[in-house]
Amino acid sequence: MTTPGRGSPVLELGGTHVTAALADPGTATVLRRVRQPVHARGSAEHVLGALVRCAGELDAPAGQVWGVAVPGPFDHEKGIARFAGVGKFDDLYGIDVRAVLLDAVWPRPGEAVFLNDAHAFLLGEWRAGAARGQHRCVGVTLGTGVGSAFMVAGRVRHEGPGVPPQGRIDLVAAGGRPLEESVSRRAILARYAGADASPDLHLNLDLNLNLDVDVSEVADRARAGERRARRVLDEAFTTLGAVLAPHLRDFEASVLVVGGAMAASWDLLRPALRAGLRDTPVTLRPARLGEDAALVGAAAHAAAVP
Repeated sequence: MTTPGRGSPVLELGGTHVTAALADPGTATVLRRVRQPVHARGSAEHVLGALVRCAGELDAPAGQVWGVAVPGPFDHEKGIARFAGVGKFDDLYGIDVRAVLLDAVWPRPGEAVFLNDAHAFLLGEWRAGAARGQHRCVGVTLGTGVGSAFMVAGRVRHEGPGVPPQGRIDLVAAGGRPLEESVSRRAILARYAGADASPDLHLNLDLNLNLDVDVSEVADRARAGERRARRVLDEAFTTLGAVLAPHLRDFEASVLVVGGAMAASWDLLRPALRAGLRDTPVTLRPARLGEDAALVGAAAHAAAVP
């Protein structure tokens, strides 16, 4: 339920931060926002503590339904974390996050409903952003991993023509390897450092992070004419396009919306993505709502609860 003039309380768990907000799905606006950093490989106490503190600082009215956007793998229906082998939030595995929020957040929520963060992103963009007015659309979020959503008339599809297993494009292989070993923050940084992507890449990435090298800096170097930086980004985004192409065609998507931290490098991302898509008849658009998209989507999801 949305409180008139105040919006719905929402939480978003990202790879580097937690955000709590009051968002109005009707006007697609964020009325108030609280943000805290979080370490994706931190302890369960660290991550859950950040969620609870952030939600508490929002000071939402008691008894409201909270919409919570979290990445997978996660049992969104039950609110239980299933992170394993993905390099983030592994310490949360098996924890009933819904119960934690209902017990620890004050003022007490009436309920907490969960949805995938990429689904929340596309739902927000469909209501008031780059996918508005589109009947069949696909969204991808590019950051610590690759999130995806396939939507028809505002409803996420988990199966059907063109929809990958579980609706997750990250489960599709690229060159015989998981897609996120080619397209993700860790993969791009590892390739830039001259290493091959692997499940244990975070060990190498810590060294890069100590040097303050991130994807945004790789993009800046590509713009400045550094060939290695441009090659690494071109290879990653062309691979993404090639993997997406058959799914977009079979799904008959009219638009592909790209969000996440890497969408800020749209000038570099779009040409390579289009090259990978080849002649796939789909319009490419960067997200318009930015960080607000998932918050608006989570609010819409919560507002739909009877």
